[in-house]
Amino acid sequence: MDFDLTPAIISLKTSLTSTVFTFIIGLFAAWKVANYKGKLKGVIDGFLTLSLVMPPIVSGFAVLFFVGKKGPLGDLLDKLDTRIIFTWQATVIAAVVVSFPLMYVTAKGAFEQIDHNILNAARTLGSSETRVFWRVIAAATVLSFARALGEFGATVFVSGNIPGKTQTIPLALYFAVESGNYNAAYIWVLAIFIISLLAMVLVNLLSRNKKIIVRA
Repeated sequence: MDFDLTPAIISLKTSLTSTVFTFIIGLFAAWKVANYKGKLKGVIDGFLTLSLVMPPIVSGFAVLFFVGKKGPLGDLLDKLDTRIIFTWQATVIAAVVVSFPLMYVTAKGAFEQIDHNILNAARTLGSSETRVFWRVIAAATVLSFARALGEFGATVFVSGNIPGKTQTIPLALYFAVESGNYNAAYIWVLAIFIISLLAMVLVNLLSRNKKIIVRA
């Protein structure tokens, strides 16, 4: 059977790229919110975790609204002769939007537990608390990668299903079933299952004894 591996390549490229952005943005946002003492903390926290409870297609619509032709950034992008919707970049944005809360929530919890002196003092870089902290962050990063890899709803909304360009594994699986190509569907299901299982095993290994010790 002539099997096209392009969706796997696109998925891995998308997930790895989005995880880099999610790591940087999620860690920064978690640190800022964890240290914020204002009255709006609950509102900010709720906004940043909103995509956890919203249907992915709603998240996709939000992306479409902001970067589409009629969106706030659409006019600027149009003047720069740049189009994001229905491009590979759109798959990355969709993946970042849906995977960001996993990184943010886990990292914020870690920041709120660990003594700030441990983060600020260079002499503690080798401390057990700091090692545990980064193990938690690493676990959150793996979870974000796995979530990005399995994204479907927001992706199909903002990037479509363009073979060789924006078609990821979940999209390839869906349209393989739609067209009755169950052999391809079985392969994609197995691929997602194996990658997701490996990700969860790694998360469990990283999360062992993850409780961060708070110094008095």
